[in-house]
Amino acid sequence: MNASPVGSPWPEHGLESLAWQQATRAGTRDDRMVRSIDATVPPFIEHLDYVPSLALMSATESALIAIAQADTDAAGHSAALSRFMIRTESVASSKIERITANAEDFARAIAGNRSNSSAVSMVAASNALHELVTTVGDRGAFELADLLAAHQALMRDDPFEAPYAGRLRDMQNWIGGSDYSPRGALHIPPALERVESLMRDLLGYLNRDDIPALVQASIAHAQFESIHPFTDGNGRIGRALVAASLRRRGVTMHAVIPLASGILARRNDYFGALGTYRRGDPAPIIGLFTRAAHVAALESRRSIDRIKALPAEWVDEVKPRRGSAVASLLPVFFDHPVMTADDVERYSGAKTVQAYAAIGRLVEAGVIREITGRKRDRVWVASDLLAELDELDRRIQAVM
Repeated sequence: MNASPVGSPWPEHGLESLAWQQATRAGTRDDRMVRSIDATVPPFIEHLDYVPSLALMSATESALIAIAQADTDAAGHSAALSRFMIRTESVASSKIERITANAEDFARAIAGNRSNSSAVSMVAASNALHELVTTVGDRGAFELADLLAAHQALMRDDPFEAPYAGRLRDMQNWIGGSDYSPRGALHIPPALERVESLMRDLLGYLNRDDIPALVQASIAHAQFESIHPFTDGNGRIGRALVAASLRRRGVTMHAVIPLASGILARRNDYFGALGTYRRGDPAPIIGLFTRAAHVAALESRRSIDRIKALPAEWVDEVKPRRGSAVASLLPVFFDHPVMTADDVERYSGAKTVQAYAAIGRLVEAGVIREITGRKRDRVWVASDLLAELDELDRRIQAVM
């Protein structure tokens, strides 16, 4: 391996001049007059090593311990807590891209309501994250097909990007500047002819086991964002890649640590650190991801403890009769905190009248609430779980 001594720079991105011509007349005259662009050329990194400073290395080790403790806490309630943590991470990751929706819109989208496009996009991000983490974790290795499948899950229902879902880009893209040309762009990713070879090199780096886990995940994320292999959705897939990398390395087994909430709190620092990475210094992005992961792990433990206590609290509040529809529904709402009327009947095993009577009792006790306001196609959510999702995100951002 080509190890870098402590404090030495990581290879910076090169530049190459590419011919440019607008495919469709749009924007200003300045946009239409652009004839060449300077695209970046990221280095190949599969066989490179980066040696962080002693202080940064110590911080990554402390963060890994905190993550492992939170993951252990999540064991035993893996279904409910896994969904909760994935949704917390996906919502925050979407917000980094200025995709926002309130908790109730998000819950309605989970139940299949498509009226709020941002909420639908957040649900798609959750599905993509789950697919990538599960697939890579089960196999123990990344393959290009995994990233393509995650991108397909993220973008297949997007009204503009669906034709490009699950495909590496076949056009030049750029970040910032004009909407109509790369004029004034903050970052121009590599030429499309370079994308596949750079991605295969990145996968080689991700599949190594001789790199500190958080260093590997952070550098891989920055490299992925620099390649920008998709027409859209790169940020969300790139942050999902971090969670999948930690799962592959065995750092997590039961939960996804929602470090995107920490990144959201330091959004400007995050984009600045990506720029610094391209200039040859990975330390800022490693430091930011380490801090976000450590804070997210510590705050997640508080949420995990709170969520584990909910079933007993609900039983105390409702005092259901053994074998009743109410008793059947309480654990179901713990595992599936958003349910439609059909879900309620299916999971409770009760007849319609009994199921609705049980729902009424849970609503009266404040355990669940209805969020559509309609008499048909209603959706109920476990209020405490929905509130804790927002609360965990808020706490992480406050500490960052």
